[in-house]
Amino acid sequence: MAQDADSARDVAERAAGVLGPESDLFEDMDAAGFGDALTQALRSTLANPAVPVRATMRLATDLAQIPVVAATRWLGRDAAPSFEVDPKDRRFADPSWAANPVYYSVRLGYLAASRFAREVVGSAALEADAARKAAMAVDLLLDALAPTNFLATNPAALKRAFDTGGASLLKGARAFVDDVLHNEGRPRQVDTSGFEVGRNLAATPAKVVFRNDLMELLQYEPQTERVHAAPLLCSPPWINKYYVMDLAPQRSFVEWAVQHGRTVFAISYLNPSEDMSGTTMDDYLVYGPQTALDVIGEITGAETIDIVGLCLGGALTAITAAYLTQTGDERVGTLTLLNTMLDYTDPGALGTFTDRRTVDKLEKKMRKEGTLPGASMAGTFDMLRANDLIFNYVVSNWLMGQDPPAFDILAWNADSTRMPAAMHAFYLRNFYVENKLAQGLLEIGGRTVDLTTIKSPTYVVSAINDHIVPWESAYKTCGLVSGPTRFVLGSGGHIAGIVSPPGPKAWHMVAPSDDGAGTDTALPPSADLWRASAERKAGSWWEDWAGWSEASSGAMRKPPRTGSPTYPVLGPGPGTYVLT
Repeated sequence: MAQDADSARDVAERAAGVLGPESDLFEDMDAAGFGDALTQALRSTLANPAVPVRATMRLATDLAQIPVVAATRWLGRDAAPSFEVDPKDRRFADPSWAANPVYYSVRLGYLAASRFAREVVGSAALEADAARKAAMAVDLLLDALAPTNFLATNPAALKRAFDTGGASLLKGARAFVDDVLHNEGRPRQVDTSGFEVGRNLAATPAKVVFRNDLMELLQYEPQTERVHAAPLLCSPPWINKYYVMDLAPQRSFVEWAVQHGRTVFAISYLNPSEDMSGTTMDDYLVYGPQTALDVIGEITGAETIDIVGLCLGGALTAITAAYLTQTGDERVGTLTLLNTMLDYTDPGALGTFTDRRTVDKLEKKMRKEGTLPGASMAGTFDMLRANDLIFNYVVSNWLMGQDPPAFDILAWNADSTRMPAAMHAFYLRNFYVENKLAQGLLEIGGRTVDLTTIKSPTYVVSAINDHIVPWESAYKTCGLVSGPTRFVLGSGGHIAGIVSPPGPKAWHMVAPSDDGAGTDTALPPSADLWRASAERKAGSWWEDWAGWSEASSGAMRKPPRTGSPTYPVLGPGPGTYVLT
């Protein structure tokens, strides 16, 4: 049982490493034209058969060599196939894939066929967008057809069936039927039964001190006798729920900040319903962080308020700072941007879903339905990392009969939200398709946003394995703002890199700093140059951030009141909107 628990934990951590709030950005691969792209690729290869013919001949040679190589190895002699076999491919970790000649042959046959399919599709004369989609489509098909996904060709599953007297097969069959009936045919990623928002998720003590039609504002209770003068506002993405920033005890950035002398507030957005289809990004700016700043200022009396923004919430944070600065409003203190993209020139894997044609299709669908439903959108991101987010659960849940893991990040990810049609269409078109924010052309609230007006100290965090916001794209933020900037590259992925409490596995990279305040005085112009000179340090970026923020967060004082006569306490945290 302990071994099963360890295996489930490993599965959960691998999955968590590739999750992100943008998990719910897009509904399905068909809307993005993956089938059309693959069809175009096949037609192109038929019209120009030279490469497919060569690939077919090589495949025939590879398949003919497999029995010879397998038999030679079985006799105890060294023999290598004519193509590379990745020893780190976790799907083939069971020793039988190397020791048993039958399974070894099956593995080589699959890898040879995979190379053939990728070579044929990759040789098609297609436009760049179509080529990327065709390549992604064939990768998904190959992942689905891996021999590890089928009982007869999965030695680990067969061994477990033998060891359990068939009980694992019966349990896996029950899980399969339940998922078909109740989970849209996808294997469950997480056991959520042990998690409860307000108990062991979003559990840092807080009070709701403001509520409007878009968001609730939480004020966290102090945990130190004295606090810094500048309050801290957490600006989350509204693509998923806010509590990824307050995930669980000892794994909560909010809790960390409170315990390090900060008066913390957090926005919790309402999960949009169909009647909010006309909600715009202007509304999110005005009734989200801008209103939150008004409330925080009245409660605390603070002259400046620091903001921490995550992902899309980070983009809105930068927009808010620039927008207010352009109006002469100097309330925003420091900015912390976590896995945030302001320049969408290279948007990573999600760029495959954000070409103009795909966005046009999504806009039509959203106008009809009012929102982009969270439940129907969740599968798309899974397909981008199918081995980690789909097929390892096919194996563990259905073939091995194991329970899905109980893991806080996956429980949060399963708590999906919807997106208002008007806001989402504006976001996709103006950010991903036209990249207006970085170009200084984005109009919000009747004003063209100029990021260069941001002169606040800015702390930019990215994660080395983040494929939602590639760290190289996040680094471009440093050239868009005008204030002193510190860039930190941490471990993990889009979400696991943010949920990064201090521990033996945590590390981060920073450029050498010589001003004594933890602010990089002269960042290189490119991400590659920065990394060439950056230093890797043990510990979480949380620790580095605490030192950086302390230098500019004001003198120590008694904690401010919770709420005020103008904004009285409305109820306990985590509030009601997080439950919608």
